[in-house]
Amino acid sequence: MLCGASPCSKKDRRYDRHGDDFGASQRYCDCVWRGDVAGIVNLYAEDGTFAIAGGGRDRTVTGRANLLKAYGEDLSTIKPRPYIHNHVIELKGAGRASGRCYVEVRDAAKNMELLGTGYYNDEYVKVGDAWKFQSRSANLV
Repeated sequence: MLCGASPCSKKDRRYDRHGDDFGASQRYCDCVWRGDVAGIVNLYAEDGTFAIAGGGRDRTVTGRANLLKAYGEDLSTIKPRPYIHNHVIELKGAGRASGRCYVEVRDAAKNMELLGTGYYNDEYVKVGDAWKFQSRSANLV
């Protein structure tokens, strides 16, 4: 993980070495695999946003109630199996961070057929002791 353009401070290296609070992306994929819609939505801040661009599925959803509905509908029609790679996290201070990772998504309902590939751009906000997605943007290529 990266901590901005300059070397990480001693405090910030804790996140780099242990991956402490920045497991939202991994937990997201775990929840998607298990079809845990409530778990996915709980990874977002109350006013969090998910946006998707590309693949003919462009849309933006904001707020946990809307996220719950959208993820529920999506996971009822396909069985996505996301594989994420190459996480980069940049701490911004004041309880904010940004990150990106790359994704390949397959459909378990169709013999692991490739659904698409792309990357996520994430904005994180610290809520209590947990990092949440303020926004997650899926960019399909």
